[in-house]
Amino acid sequence: MPTPGFPPNTLDDEGTPLWISELADEDPHHSVHVVRDLEPAAALEMLGANPTLFRSCELPDARTDGGASLPAAVLGIEPGTHAALLAGRIGAWTFVYDDSLFTEHDHTEPLSANGRAAATSTYSINADANFAYAVDGEMLAHINVDDLDLEKDLPDMPAELRAAFEAAGTVEHDYLDPGDPDYDIGMRAICALAGLHCTLEDLRRIPLLVTPFG
Repeated sequence: MPTPGFPPNTLDDEGTPLWISELADEDPHHSVHVVRDLEPAAALEMLGANPTLFRSCELPDARTDGGASLPAAVLGIEPGTHAALLAGRIGAWTFVYDDSLFTEHDHTEPLSANGRAAATSTYSINADANFAYAVDGEMLAHINVDDLDLEKDLPDMPAELRAAFEAAGTVEHDYLDPGDPDYDIGMRAICALAGLHCTLEDLRRIPLLVTPFG
């Protein structure tokens, strides 16, 4: 598979979608959820967030001196105390960014209930990367990137998910053999699935909700 065909200036040097890496803490430990045909506030509630704490926000220009994520900076949250969840909708898909990995793959199936499609991509501070995909309340794929064999596994993926991983492609790194999946493939795949080929400036032009969590 070739280097991903994302538009120019939408990936950082590691191959992470730029809007994600620019939102994140300096030491990323985070998750991204996407769900089709569900509004941001409803998605946040399904993840367990308290609706009385939701607020509209504009993202700051840069991280604070402490290196907190941009959503955490909006809320004044100190790193390691609570998560900050940021949600918005682009087209048919809502995304929720969790800056502290408080929400994971056990939320994917509930998000996908009632005929919806949903996915979750996680990346930990220890470089553990996982991906989950569910439709109509049923988990159809749960991928540990360490175990992902693109040549073997792609043909067995549901068509929508296979197209997302094909669009995500691979990025060459010194620690990988050519064509092996890198740790950011899940974040690219989730963006390809939901059409989130965007930048932070694109997010500044849409309504956003932010809330503390945990």
